[in-house]
Amino acid sequence: EFLQEAISFCRNILPEYTIRDVVKDVGVGIFNRTIGRLRGAGITKNNRLTNARAKWSGRSDKTDWRVRLTVPTGSPLENFFFNENKLLEPLRDSGGFFWPLTPTIQYQHSANYNALDAQHSNFPHYAFQNSQVNEINVLGEFPVQNQDDAKYWVAVVNFLRTASKMFFGNDDGDGLKGNPPPILHLTGYGDHMFNKVPVVIQSFNIELRGGIDYISTQQSNVYSKQIDHDLSYDYANEDATWAPTLSNISCQLQPIYSRDSVKNFSMQKFVRGELNGKCNEVGLI
Repeated sequence: EFLQEAISFCRNILPEYTIRDVVKDVGVGIFNRTIGRLRGAGITKNNRLTNARAKWSGRSDKTDWRVRLTVPTGSPLENFFFNENKLLEPLRDSGGFFWPLTPTIQYQHSANYNALDAQHSNFPHYAFQNSQVNEINVLGEFPVQNQDDAKYWVAVVNFLRTASKMFFGNDDGDGLKGNPPPILHLTGYGDHMFNKVPVVIQSFNIELRGGIDYISTQQSNVYSKQIDHDLSYDYANEDATWAPTLSNISCQLQPIYSRDSVKNFSMQKFVRGELNGKCNEVGLI
């Protein structure tokens, strides 16, 4: 009786429906009430509503809000870090690395005052000395699930090792010998949080936990050979490195600004958010 009433209803209200469609819809509705209600309302499986798919956002170069450390765009250090460097190749497109999971960030602003002790007084007087931005501590987990993730993890470790050392040694092909460790850009969480904040790495810590599995990955081991004044490379040999499936990587970063950046500081522009790095090469925080 229920099927006959449904068929009669559909013939009177929805004449384009066939008996087979009605029986199919009612049968589907018995097992899936949601689909039955949608089809009863005239929404078919070809409708945009049922074909909608979730899309990830915020991962383009302009809208990526993840916390990351990068080499400044246009800097000669881009060539030093990423030109024909197979070890850092996973970081080439982004110019650095990002924490894959949301990290813990601690940073502090301080205003310093000098206490002026007055004779026969219960309370000292304070004179303002200066303001400063203290170090920024970033701590985040690095999961590794496959060999590509392992390559990325190895590249991050080598990037941090390199970025915390001065240019010292026999090799001076890039003319950087004698320079201090490079200034990097800290970016994350949008325009008015960290946007191209110039920082140096004071220290970094990598926690290799016990009881964690490791994944093996291979990196091209490049050997240079001089043949008839032409520099060629031999990629035959490959290095193998084991990366932990889960580790913590933390960095202690110190914001550092040049004299020109400090000289061009404007309190009016700062309070309006115009010195956040979006329209400038340096993000003042």
